[in-house]
Amino acid sequence: MQKFQIKVPASSANIGPGFDVLGMSLEEYMTLDVEVSTESGPCVLTYEGDGKEHVSLDVQKNMITQTSLYVLRCNNISTFPYATKIHVINPIPLGRGMGSSGSAAIAGVMLANEIAKLGLSKLQMMDYVLMIERHPDNVMASMMGGFVGSFLRELSEEEKNAFSPSADDLLKNEALTLPPKSLGTFARLPWASELKAIVVIPEFHLATSKARSVLPTSYGRTDVVYNLQRLALLTTALGQTPINPHLVYEVMKDKVHQPYRASLIPGLQNILATLNPDTQPGLCGICLSGAGPTVLALATGNFDEIAHAMLSIFEKHGVKCRYLVLSPAFDGATVKYF
Repeated sequence: MQKFQIKVPASSANIGPGFDVLGMSLEEYMTLDVEVSTESGPCVLTYEGDGKEHVSLDVQKNMITQTSLYVLRCNNISTFPYATKIHVINPIPLGRGMGSSGSAAIAGVMLANEIAKLGLSKLQMMDYVLMIERHPDNVMASMMGGFVGSFLRELSEEEKNAFSPSADDLLKNEALTLPPKSLGTFARLPWASELKAIVVIPEFHLATSKARSVLPTSYGRTDVVYNLQRLALLTTALGQTPINPHLVYEVMKDKVHQPYRASLIPGLQNILATLNPDTQPGLCGICLSGAGPTVLALATGNFDEIAHAMLSIFEKHGVKCRYLVLSPAFDGATVKYF
């Protein structure tokens, strides 16, 4: 029998003006404790953590094992080749903008890679992940670790046809299963060691599909240039020592998604308008984490004080929250054998 553990960090994406571009991994981990027998048999899945009552333990319906089965099919393996026990421990909040679905997809690909001894590199595994989670900013961060920028390669017409099935069809075994190739590219960006992330997590869920539905289909040049100017500076500003909090605060502003999603997150506009490096010493910048409703603040100190200022504003809008103070998970997703 083999025993191993897969750890996949949470992530925060859409950092500041970096909509669908910038992401960072966070030291809050989805963990899979796996036992693989030398004999054939069923795959048994157990789960503890956030949203337990909503998580299916059916191997054909759970996102982690569905993703594993998709990867196995791409490599001409129809099912789990050996009796397998998987215990998932997941503190990453579901549907809150901290990359829980991306972490699950990564865990599923890594699980298949280990069980079937596929020998895939992280970049090769990312191709499978991107077929399931098609926004690279959060999954690249969780897989590779740290603060990253990423993009999807523009596909040829032939590739578009080959890789056109939806993620749902792939997971349900209702589509062709050609192995994907070189779909995404990333670069790890500098990060100042004194910077930490404060994540304030509202109790309510916000589906990414709903958060996407409020965005416009096109943007004016002024708003696009506004974001591009700040994005260019942010990728350098977060790596400078000492940090310039007023610069970071300004270049973390956004006009592409936050103004439209603010209506879905009571209190967000007030937080963005009233908290700054002058009112909150140590604060460097604030933005939505992913599609929300979690709010991310970057700071060099006074972490609890900043968090409580954000909690107070949310409370005035009738929103209960909790918070975490986290560092980037620079190692990304890992596997450890016992």
